[in-house]
Amino acid sequence: MTMARPALDPELRELLADMALMSRPSPEAVSPELAEDLSALPAAYIDTGFEEVFRGEDTDYATRSWAAGGQSELHVWAGRFHGFEALHPQAHLSTTARRTRTY
Repeated sequence: MTMARPALDPELRELLADMALMSRPSPEAVSPELAEDLSALPAAYIDTGFEEVFRGEDTDYATRSWAAGGQSELHVWAGRFHGFEALHPQAHLSTTARRTRTY
C-alpha cells in the first residue's frame, strides 16, 4: 500500500501545531494525532477519501493507534476527496459512508 504524502510540509504543520498550542495544555488538546502515546485514547472511527489531502495523516493515525494496542476503524473511500459526502450528499457512496459511520 502506498502512503499518501502529507498535505502540509512537515515544518509548516509543526508551526501550525505550535501556534494552536499557545493556549492549550497539551498536543492532545489540539488533535489526538499529535499525541506521542495513543494507548490511552478511546476507539476511533476514521474515514478518508483516497484523494483526500489528509489521507496520509488519517492512515498514519490509524496505524499508530493499532501499534499502541488501540482500536481504530479505518475506511478509505476509493476516488473520493475531502468533504465528498457534503458536496454530493445524495450520491450512493456518500449515503454508504454516512450509514457506515452511524452503525
